[in-house]
Amino acid sequence: MSVQSAAADVDVDLRQLFASLARNWLRIVFVTLLVTGLAFAFAWLATPYYKATAKLEIGSRESEYTRPPGTNDDDKPILDEQGVATQVQIISSPDILKQVAAKLNLDKLPEFDETLKMSSLGRVLVLVGLKSDPFDIPPDERVLNAMHDKLNVYAVEKTRAIAIEFASKDPKLAAAVANGIAEAYIASKGDAKLESNAAATNFLAPEIADLQNRVRDAEAKVAAFRAQSDLLMGGNNSVLPTQQLSELSSELSRVRASRAAAEASAESVRRALQNGGSLDSVPEVLSSELIQRLRERQVELRANIADLSTTLLDNHPRIRALKSQLADLDGQIRNEAQKIIRGLSAQAQTAKAREDQLIADVNTLKAASARAGEQQVQLDALQRDANVQRQQLESYMASYNAVASRKDRRYSPVAASLIAQAQVPSQPYFPKIGPITGAAAAASLLLMAIGTLLGELFSGRAMRPAAGARFTDIEQVAMPVARTEPVVAEIEDDHGPFAPHEAAMASERRPERQPIAQNETFEAATVAAEEPMPEPEPKPGPSRLGEIDVDKAAEKLIGSGAARAIFVSPEGDEAAASAVLVAREVSDAGLRVLLLDLTTSGAASRPMLDSSLFPGITNLLASEAQFSDVIHPDLYSDAHVIPVGTADPVRAMRAADRLPIIMQSLTTAYDLVVVECGPADAQGIGRLVGGGTEVFLSMLEADDQVTQAAVKLIENGYPDVTLVTPVGHEPGDPLPGRRSAA
Repeated sequence: MSVQSAAADVDVDLRQLFASLARNWLRIVFVTLLVTGLAFAFAWLATPYYKATAKLEIGSRESEYTRPPGTNDDDKPILDEQGVATQVQIISSPDILKQVAAKLNLDKLPEFDETLKMSSLGRVLVLVGLKSDPFDIPPDERVLNAMHDKLNVYAVEKTRAIAIEFASKDPKLAAAVANGIAEAYIASKGDAKLESNAAATNFLAPEIADLQNRVRDAEAKVAAFRAQSDLLMGGNNSVLPTQQLSELSSELSRVRASRAAAEASAESVRRALQNGGSLDSVPEVLSSELIQRLRERQVELRANIADLSTTLLDNHPRIRALKSQLADLDGQIRNEAQKIIRGLSAQAQTAKAREDQLIADVNTLKAASARAGEQQVQLDALQRDANVQRQQLESYMASYNAVASRKDRRYSPVAASLIAQAQVPSQPYFPKIGPITGAAAAASLLLMAIGTLLGELFSGRAMRPAAGARFTDIEQVAMPVARTEPVVAEIEDDHGPFAPHEAAMASERRPERQPIAQNETFEAATVAAEEPMPEPEPKPGPSRLGEIDVDKAAEKLIGSGAARAIFVSPEGDEAAASAVLVAREVSDAGLRVLLLDLTTSGAASRPMLDSSLFPGITNLLASEAQFSDVIHPDLYSDAHVIPVGTADPVRAMRAADRLPIIMQSLTTAYDLVVVECGPADAQGIGRLVGGGTEVFLSMLEADDQVTQAAVKLIENGYPDVTLVTPVGHEPGDPLPGRRSAA
């Protein structure tokens, strides 16, 4: 029998299980009262311990009036969680604890030194080796170990406060040790600052003296180099040659512009005279007062000639005289223009001479400026060195003055303060009689109840046969009794749709075995199975559609070496018995067989598993399970089965495209995969068909429904469909250890 079947044969009787608590209530109550009494006695007789707590705040305590100039609290880093944790370790360090132990003489108290008053039990434990000998440990270390055991230093959550807890048999001593540790920590921080200030003054004093000498030497080098190089400073903080070069460059640019303007003006007047053009468009001509007066005289003469021409002829002496004067005026204007040209040319020559002189001066100053630049670079380097040393000297002197004043006055603000002194506790924190007694009572009661329940389970008294262990008949397919029907004229056409099957031999129909009633007990079913059954009379029936029986179908699959067998049951769940019986027959032949149930009701897998609550193909398609979770062994054969499953069918059908992949994986692992598809059509089994596939149509009676289903399969690409019927099949003897499903 499989493990799943064996596990389903028994169940836990909860009523019987919890009834064991009522049967054993006296023992449970006795043990609970005993443990509670022992806990109460322990809490009552135990030595009380008192705990005192002191709190420190970690933060800057510097006053704004004593703070060095130019600094503030924002310049100091704020301690984070790691910084506060570091201070916790410092507080619980051996140096602090040694100071407190020496101040309070803790080495004189038996509570901190076990050797002063060692109990007899302790001596016995030392002798038998269950406890280390305290005399082997130095006295200081014994005291420190005792203090560490009683001390608890921790950082208060989400604050920069540190709590110091100390427990002792003496409440006053607990408060004194907690306060002593806090004060010793603050004092150690102050001493550390004083030592730091003394070390700073010892370092800064010789450094300042050395820096003063170096600053003096650097400034002397600057003055000597300036006097030696004759570097005179001009305006804009630049040396004199550089400033002169800049001014001469500006003057040279202006002279060049003036010369170019004079030459351009002279050239424009010259072109106007040579081409006989008008001089009125030349600015230099228009700016001449003489030419302007001559032009006015020309206009006046032209006006007079025009007036006289109205009454006199051109050869009249008056008109001729006026025209002669007009011609003289034109000559005078051109002569004046020539003078302007000569003046502009002279101006251009003067500018050219000035330009040549300026170029010579600029070249001279360039060389002087280059030398001055090199000397200025050396001078800047000396000044920079002197400035750096001077700044360092000033910084050291300011720090030295601040540190020296704190050292002389022994002022050292500590970044910690005692915000809450430890008070003498009035109530012990251990033992708490009520909580200890209550916890012991609850724990003992719970443990006794659990122990009683486990004992009942292991004894088997709380077990009862499961519903599936009564060996009632499983829900099987009803096999119809063979009946005699009128013989139908057989089709003479050898090429009909069922011609290959009509030549098959008709198997004998056996009467159906009556199922065991659901309300029969296991013993009654066994007796009924042992009684001899009357030999049924064979009632041969004609083969109307060429169907074959289960044995022939199994032989066909084994002989053809098929990898897949697709069963279609148009008559519903009752005809699904063919797939189950064929799978078992092939499995009994020694092949590895798996049945995949794709029916809606699970008609194929339920007789093989005695249940429909196992995970199956819908769980696999819905990605809720793996192959190892959905493959189950048949309870009545060596075959395996994948049931319908328990997942949502709608969700599973969304992943129906994965069926070809699943079929390929199964055919790789098994010799034969039998698929029961129920009343499916040709399109429905399309995803399941692959290489080496045999298609079967399960039938119970040769009716029109079966005929139409077979014709549709043949018409839709499955001409080799085989009809198989489970009617009359009698399963062989079940294997040892298995129940019969018949």
